[in-house]
Amino acid sequence: MRDQSSSAVVELSTLQEERAKMILDNIEDYAVFMLDPTGHVKTWNKGAERINGYTLGEIQGRHFSLFYPPADIVAGKCERELRCAATEGRFEEEGWRIRKNGEQYWSNVIITAMRDPTGKLVGFAKITRDLTERRKAEEQLRQSEERFRLLVASIKDYAIFMLEPDGRVNSWNPGAQRLKGYQAQEIIGQPLSRFYMEEDVARGKPWDLLREAAEQGRVEDEGWRVRKDGSLFWANVIITAVRDEEGRLRGFAKITRDLTERRKNEELLRRGEERFRLLVSSVKDYAIFMLDPKGRVMTWNDGAAHLKGYSAREIVGEHFSRFYPPEDLARNKPALQLEAAERDGRVEDEGWRVRKDGSLFWASATLTAMRDAKGVLLGFSKVTRDLTEHKRTEEERLQLAQSQEAIRLRDEFLSIAAHELKTPVTALQLQLQGLRRDMASLEHKHEARLERALRSTARLSHLVETLLDVSRISTGRLTLHPERIELVATVRDLAERLRDTAASADCQLLVREAPPIEGTWDRLRIEQVVTNLLSNSFKYAAGHPIEISMAREGAEAILVITDRGPGLPEKDMPRLFGRFERAAPMSHYGGLGLGLYVSREIVEAHGGIISADNLPDGGARFTIRMPTDLLAPGAAPDEAATPGPEKPR
Repeated sequence: MRDQSSSAVVELSTLQEERAKMILDNIEDYAVFMLDPTGHVKTWNKGAERINGYTLGEIQGRHFSLFYPPADIVAGKCERELRCAATEGRFEEEGWRIRKNGEQYWSNVIITAMRDPTGKLVGFAKITRDLTERRKAEEQLRQSEERFRLLVASIKDYAIFMLEPDGRVNSWNPGAQRLKGYQAQEIIGQPLSRFYMEEDVARGKPWDLLREAAEQGRVEDEGWRVRKDGSLFWANVIITAVRDEEGRLRGFAKITRDLTERRKNEELLRRGEERFRLLVSSVKDYAIFMLDPKGRVMTWNDGAAHLKGYSAREIVGEHFSRFYPPEDLARNKPALQLEAAERDGRVEDEGWRVRKDGSLFWASATLTAMRDAKGVLLGFSKVTRDLTEHKRTEEERLQLAQSQEAIRLRDEFLSIAAHELKTPVTALQLQLQGLRRDMASLEHKHEARLERALRSTARLSHLVETLLDVSRISTGRLTLHPERIELVATVRDLAERLRDTAASADCQLLVREAPPIEGTWDRLRIEQVVTNLLSNSFKYAAGHPIEISMAREGAEAILVITDRGPGLPEKDMPRLFGRFERAAPMSHYGGLGLGLYVSREIVEAHGGIISADNLPDGGARFTIRMPTDLLAPGAAPDEAATPGPEKPR
């Protein structure tokens, strides 16, 4: 009976071993195998084959150091592990191991000593698990945490730190040190309340914020905070609850930013806006108000109420078109002005506007588009001023000016007449000086000199008689008496008669040599033009040389008078030959400017043109271009225009 029991026990034990071996053989996620007391492989399961790459036939009987990197073998790591397992009963570690193909993997290894009932060491059980993927994930996490730590540590503009669930500081970045003034060793472990003003601490504000963050997930706050040195700064604070995967509160993340400068700027802006609001509201002479993008009134100052008659309560929200008269509404003027202001930025306008009581006033209005930093239209500002009295004054002034225009025309007539009389008198004076010289030398000269003087006297007499026709001058229709003359000799003779006048002005008068130029012109009028131009040069170019040159181009005669004086003012050039144009100092047309005006009239009556310009190296130049074939109506070219028994030369 006893033998049967023993046999049954043996069979049961064998069966259990077989079942255990079957289970171990089919485990694939763990390498489970046996080592003899010296570390040689005795058994090998499928998990060991999958992880290490060896089959049972390849590995059985070989030393387990085959799975270790060479450096570990040289260091005697395998023997130390077996000794530790034999001594302690068990050895566990994580480290690098090597597969059959030479690839390394990170493993968790447990080596357990196996002893028989007498305590004799019979071998070791070794369980290995491949943790390579977990290690990669942990390494990535570690690197990520390191990068995050470096990121937080590099931030200087924000205080970023962690709090324990009870509000004590447990981390501290350089930004927190710079912002709050504490070193890490000074503040870690200290309560959050250290950063708050006494009155906030007394009200329990720090803990209220933590409680709200725990309940809501986060809380944001702005207010005064205290630095280590006791100074205050305006802070923007965000506190975020930090929880683990199971939802347990592990603490709080706190980010603080110093907004003191921004608050100062906002306060300055607020005060500026308040002052501007008070300024606008106090202005009484201008209506200053805002419109929305559709043209509805948004604001209303006292000046607008005074000018238009509406109170703010009556007009805010109403369209600004109610200020326009019916004829402007019919032309859709309000909408067109909004479009123009939106397109061009601003638009100005003057016109009639309507008050609340229906009365009209003449308004000057400026409409300006207002946009935000992104260019989005926010509305319009509108400034309106009552110019009714100003318009009435302008109309009265215009009426007065119109009534004075008749007087001015009369004065113009008298001025032209006076100049026309003054010019030949000047010419007469200049020519009499020449005659005086001639008469003084008659006793020593030929009788031809006397004949020449008589002809000159007759010519001057005709000039005065012709120019005294005031009614002809006032109509602007000059009557010419053309004759056949030689221009070069005529101008040279006139220049000789003006030598003394040139000398008295310290001017050197030079007439350039030129071939004869014959043509049909009014001799006296041509002499009048040249005299006018030379008189101006004597006056405004005194002390500088004056040059006259003449030439013929085709059917035109060209006469040029050049001086080296200060030149003509550029701003006066467009109106140089006009009537009653006041001249700038040192210009070539003084007084009322009639000398150049009359010269232009004479030249144009001859079918020519007169022009003026400045020389590049200084001085002024007048150029006259006239056709050579002008004939008086009904007169022959050599018909005498001067009374007397002889024709002038």
